[in-house]
Amino acid sequence: MNNIIIKTENLEKIYGKSQVKTHALKGVSMEIPRGSFSCIIGPSGHGKSTLLHLIGGLDKPTKGDVFIDGVNIAELSKAEIAEIRAKKIGFVFQFFNLLGNLTALENIQAAMMFGKVAPKEQKERALELLALVGLADKANAKPGELSGGQQQRVSIARALANDPDILLMDEPTGNLDSESEQEVLKHIAEIHKTGKTIAIVTHSNEIAQQAEMVFEVRDGTLKV
Repeated sequence: MNNIIIKTENLEKIYGKSQVKTHALKGVSMEIPRGSFSCIIGPSGHGKSTLLHLIGGLDKPTKGDVFIDGVNIAELSKAEIAEIRAKKIGFVFQFFNLLGNLTALENIQAAMMFGKVAPKEQKERALELLALVGLADKANAKPGELSGGQQQRVSIARALANDPDILLMDEPTGNLDSESEQEVLKHIAEIHKTGKTIAIVTHSNEIAQQAEMVFEVRDGTLKV
């Protein structure tokens, strides 16, 4: 088994097709080992989130390659990329993106439908994931009835719905107060211990200090 689960080679992303073009990434090459906890840091607007989105197959590079577990997703169709995302990658975003009309339990179960989890297994697994993030007692609560930290923990549980190898997080604590951030960080650390590969885009020095690897992005390039 290849120890490198995420790899990029000469990754470039250019936005715009007219005379005004934005070079969001300029030849980024990186490797992330299986089971590692890494952070992508740097100033706002310098390409951190773009890099994470390319790694996760949410966008396609202008040039270069992205390998997920040895498969170059830059060469795949949208349907093939969607299948890899459903099986191998979980996403957590800054603003939670929970469905407001569904309970915490239902939000997690909805994610399982894309992973083709059998209906009879969905509720049991969703309850296990809520317990993992310390919210077993909030299964029937809707997002509007939860604090920001609790909503983010539900979104982490949802990202784990299909048991992905990789968990990608874009500023997961950026919208939280200090107490909620600590609670989320505690659960992220516990999830990492289960063997998940975690990559986080963050401005938080505290998260970066906990990481095994730190990649600094400035002006669309990796700072060495």
